[in-house]
Amino acid sequence: QVQLVESGGGLVQAGGSLRLSCAASGRTFSSLAMGWFRQAPGKEREFVAVISRNGIITDYTDSVKGRCTISRDNAKNTVYLQMNSLKPEDTAVYTCAADDLPRPIGTYRIDGRMHYWGKGTLVTVSS
Repeated sequence: QVQLVESGGGLVQAGGSLRLSCAASGRTFSSLAMGWFRQAPGKEREFVAVISRNGIITDYTDSVKGRCTISRDNAKNTVYLQMNSLKPEDTAVYTCAADDLPRPIGTYRIDGRMHYWGKGTLVTVSS
């Protein structure tokens, strides 16, 4: 089993920045593809970003491209989501996820199928 614990959420004004962190345990971190998903009030969960096991390949949903950066530190078993130029529509619960299957990175934006999920951290962007 993989345990995922997110941190870094909070209240920020539009145009501001936040960095989310997700600490993983229970499995060799470098064997996991890692991703971030979000769910806004009244909406379905959506894909935000994913990063490959070695950190070389990333993918983002179109609405955050150029504003968000996903990264990982395999020595610290942690994945990050740096979010800049935040907008009110970015308000959501952001959840970290992990997958131990050898799937192409580009598939996660299509089906969002991850094996392990954190409990999420709330990001609120005020206008």
